[in-house]
Amino acid sequence: MNYLGIDTSNYTTSCAWLCGDTMEIIQQKQLLPVPEGQAGLRQSDAVFHHTRQLPALMEQLFADHTHPLPDGIGVSVAPRSAQGSYMPCFLAGQAAARSIAAVNGCKLYETSHQMGHILAALYSADRLEWLNPLRRPFLAFHVSGGTTDCVLCTPNSTELLLITPVSASLDLKAGQAIDRVGLMLGLAFPAGPALEQLAAQSDSKQKAVVRLKDGCCSLSGLENQCSALLKKGTPPCDIAKYCLNTVAAVLTAMTKAAAQQHPDAAVLYAGGVMSNRLIRAQLEMLPMETAFAQPAFSCDNAAGIALYAALRHRGETLCPY
Repeated sequence: MNYLGIDTSNYTTSCAWLCGDTMEIIQQKQLLPVPEGQAGLRQSDAVFHHTRQLPALMEQLFADHTHPLPDGIGVSVAPRSAQGSYMPCFLAGQAAARSIAAVNGCKLYETSHQMGHILAALYSADRLEWLNPLRRPFLAFHVSGGTTDCVLCTPNSTELLLITPVSASLDLKAGQAIDRVGLMLGLAFPAGPALEQLAAQSDSKQKAVVRLKDGCCSLSGLENQCSALLKKGTPPCDIAKYCLNTVAAVLTAMTKAAAQQHPDAAVLYAGGVMSNRLIRAQLEMLPMETAFAQPAFSCDNAAGIALYAALRHRGETLCPY
């Protein structure tokens, strides 16, 4: 059996094909074009660009490989697995997925962008056994430009995972903070990879400032702190390192706070920010069991959406327990 996944997130158009026999996932994805100097797009522009980009990506996905018709199609229709979660950009992918499912007469499985990130992380970290309904719940961090969320994931035989909020950012999200500091330093959006390269040139030891309230973080001050450093003449590489170290320290503190509430839970890290090696290296030092999405499955992608369709269609996990 084979499955198609489609995800039209806030800044990436993506589609993926899961070969059921081998569990190989092939994907095509493309960032949305953001004008130079800007830190994002209006939702109307995002919908427009997804509508233009998705057909070409689908053509690339199917041109390079011989595929039978899909047995199921997965699509993200909301940012989070929560009541009222909504963004217009997901309508582009939903429209395409519904149309393909109707023509082929195959099952359609709708889920959240967040679920896709969690499943892609489990797949790439070789932790699909965490989906076993007999296992204990695990904590998952979804860290990107739109979220800095810690959720409790309880394996469930019907919906795969029941996702319950644990903590989040009270204001600016980690990816937003990184992009804003990057733009401040003259880097292009999205700024994460370039900021990481810049930070690697620094040997600064400046201590990060962490603010938590009931396990939730506040990152609004980070942009102001970096702006103040720039005005004082601090080298850009030191500002970049301070920014990333602060995000790493915040995620470390959030993890420890969540672990106090759920002391037996393993921790999964997903989302575009988690492709940053400096941040990941600090989180890998935590004493609890942790797992990380591989870089190709950290940034927005449809791999987890295709996997969701496969798991829901089969009614069981794809890994031996």
